[in-house]
Amino acid sequence: MLTLAVLISGTGSNLRALLEATSHVDFPARVVAVGADREADGLAHAEEFGIPSFVVPYSAYSTREEWGEQLAARLDAWEPDLIVLSGLMRLLPASVVARYAPRIVNTHPAYLPEFPGAHGVRDALAAGAAQTGASVIVVDDGVDTGPILAQERVDILPGDTEATLHARIKPVERRLLIDVVRRVAAGELVL
Repeated sequence: MLTLAVLISGTGSNLRALLEATSHVDFPARVVAVGADREADGLAHAEEFGIPSFVVPYSAYSTREEWGEQLAARLDAWEPDLIVLSGLMRLLPASVVARYAPRIVNTHPAYLPEFPGAHGVRDALAAGAAQTGASVIVVDDGVDTGPILAQERVDILPGDTEATLHARIKPVERRLLIDVVRRVAAGELVL
């Protein structure tokens, strides 16, 4: 059974989908802990599913490296096989990436390498692209530059706003993430 630690910053919609998937007895992975970089609404999903959670507030540390050391200490307590960044809006320090690589995966609301960074949906719209997408990647030291594990195109429709486009991308992200976790757990996908 593959064990997962999930890190969030916000509402945790991808986290919720992952918790629902992993709660099925035949799913080959389990979430053992949920962490956040701030008091995030998504921590309520962990509570609802009986999953332990923790917060390592980014604002409590003077450097990203200090925050990363504390985050790693909390993750180490759970010994996860895989760390899932699910809307964590912080770059992990290089030391944290190196410590767990390649066992960290992230979702991104764009068809990478197109539109990396924190505003992938907004950037796709601003560029006048006809399509964007969703990707699941292995986290490396760059910004959305790691090896791509899964991705799928999503059409940009006339009149799309950032909100409407993101609403269509999110279900694709969730499906891809759950499939990647299942494939890793089943040994079908090697990181």
